[in-house]
Amino acid sequence: MKAISGMAAMGAVLLAAAPALALALEVREQATIKAPIEQVWQQIAPFCAIADWHPAVEGCTLRNSAGMQERDIALKGGGDIQERLMSVSAAKHRLRYTLLSGPLPVKNYDSTIRLSAVDAGTTRITWSSRFEASGASDTEARKAIAGIYTSGFDGLRKRLDTAQ
Repeated sequence: MKAISGMAAMGAVLLAAAPALALALEVREQATIKAPIEQVWQQIAPFCAIADWHPAVEGCTLRNSAGMQERDIALKGGGDIQERLMSVSAAKHRLRYTLLSGPLPVKNYDSTIRLSAVDAGTTRITWSSRFEASGASDTEARKAIAGIYTSGFDGLRKRLDTAQ
């Protein structure tokens, strides 16, 4: 009988956790840039280099907090975003970060930028995230994040695309 009641309790815990897991939204955008992967990586890898290529970013300041690299992003038109670098891998051309605070309609935001070589002169960039909507509908939150990614791709293309 104890085994059954223990299993029932575990089932109740899993059922209670299921709605929380279902709340996680995902956005995944991809683009191709006519530039070699190492050239694109040089733009992505420095955590504050986003100020050089993202059209919505006015400036970026790095800080160290408890051994973690964080960036304060000043947005054009006002507003600030604070993010923390969680991991970076030059070998895998991957950067992962989380949102600490800012005006975005999301919470529990975790994002990854990955690069892969299409060929010697072309790079595929994949920018993805998982988060919960906060202060907006799921659709509005997804649209806001997707817009950030696609405008970032446009900024990288303007900076790097050799086909222009």
